[in-house]
Parts: sequence; C-alpha cells; structure tokens
Amino acid sequence: MNDLLLRPAVPDDAPAIADVHLAARAAAPMPASVHPDADVRTWLASRFGVDEIWVAEIGDRVVGYARFTRTWLDDLYVDPEHAREGIGLALLDVVKARHPDGFGLWVFTSNLPARDFYGAQGLVEREHTDGSANEERAPDIRMEWPG
Repeated sequence: MNDLLLRPAVPDDAPAIADVHLAARAAAPMPASVHPDADVRTWLASRFGVDEIWVAEIGDRVVGYARFTRTWLDDLYVDPEHAREGIGLALLDVVKARHPDGFGLWVFTSNLPARDFYGAQGLVEREHTDGSANEERAPDIRMEWPG
C-alpha cells in the first residue's frame, strides 16, 4: 500500500466518489439504495463545503472515501476491487485523528463485515433499531468511537 495517498477531497472528485459509493453499496450485504444512481451522484456532489470528505487514491484513481461531520461518520466506502487492502482502516484513522473526542455512525444490521471491521477498530455498538427511522426501513445499529 506504499502508493496509497490520503487527501481532502475536492469537487472534481465527486464523480469518482460516487462511483466508489455505488459500487461498494452494491457489493455489500446491505439493503439497496432507495435513490436512483443519478440522485446519489447529485447529492454527494452537494456535500462539498458542508461535510468533510477525504479520499484514498492509488495512482490517480480514487479507491475509497470517508465523509463525516464533527459528530458523525456518514460514509466510509472502499472500491470492492480494493477491499481488504487496509484502505478502510487508513480512512478510519483519518476520521479518528480529525475527531479525537469521538464520533458515531450507523451500520445496517445485515452488514456483518462492516460491523466486524468497526468493532475490531474499537467502535462500540450502542443502539439497535428496527430500521423504521431510516430510508431503507432496514434494521440498523448506532456505533460509537468514544475517542
């Protein structure tokens, strides 16, 4: 992973971030998005200047990203072609460094690989829901990194 570069995202990264987002969600054991791909692309592009977004690059290719606020990790996705290469861990380390006092995230109950990943990195499951409050209406779990 010597050629991995982590950097703040810029608006020109939006199409590549959306590609990673859509591919990773499609490959993960989680409910399908309730939004058309074009809407996801538009929405992610609108998050620049609102959320903090970092990308992981190999060469000139975005292979993962993290999108977060002061209190929440909203997205952490890695291109499925680069899964299990330490990219997710590197991005999570950025989020931890940027928010050393802790943060929360939501993960679908069905997404066991993500739950295991976050648990192994010190995040703790705090709340289990039936999913009635999320768009997918699928059971989820609020996890926290206490900092």
